[in-house]
Amino acid sequence: MTNLLPPIGPSWQNALQQEFNQPYFADIQDFLLKEDAENQTIYPPREHIYNAFNLTPFDKVIVVILGQDPYHGPNQAHGLCFSVPHHVKLPPSLVNIYKELKSDVGMKIPPHGNLEAWGTQGVLLLNAMLTVRAGQPASHSQIGWGRFTDAIISTLSREREGLVFLLWGKFAIEKSALIDESKHHILTAPHPSPLSAHKGFLGCKHFSKTNEILTQRGLEPINWQL
Repeated sequence: MTNLLPPIGPSWQNALQQEFNQPYFADIQDFLLKEDAENQTIYPPREHIYNAFNLTPFDKVIVVILGQDPYHGPNQAHGLCFSVPHHVKLPPSLVNIYKELKSDVGMKIPPHGNLEAWGTQGVLLLNAMLTVRAGQPASHSQIGWGRFTDAIISTLSREREGLVFLLWGKFAIEKSALIDESKHHILTAPHPSPLSAHKGFLGCKHFSKTNEILTQRGLEPINWQL
């Protein structure tokens, strides 16, 4: 096998072709092959690495939620930031996201943490790093994923209009430098982690504010209920 990365949807393939042709992207693939040769466990599983993109085609994105690193525990990461598959215990940050959703839009707390239903409505659930070594957070943060996902944000900013970017925490908020605020909407708040959620994430009302923006643009609001 010469490439551990799965196919990506055609809309993203077209939008990001320049990035796929860059030497740094070949370096990412080489690094993942080396990890595989050393029998390292990588999350998410290969077939889920591009899950966010395949659920939300480039031309269908209307909201972007930005995470940092995939979950590094078994059975958690499946290619969507903050999301976990059905029957997996809710991570602490997602618990706080659900608390805010209940307070903000009256969402009934679901018995699972799978956010795929948001992706199919145009919410791109983007992690800045698309892979991680099992049990080692940020272990793939220097292999080139940051450059790739920065290019994704920049391309969305340049080629689309009126997107809503939800940036939670210092790392995500720094990405606002890549976004043209004259064309897009940026909502910022502290990270939903238990370490910081009480500093302003809880009570930020980003979910209702997002739907107000979409409605003003004549778009369907997101049904946040899962």
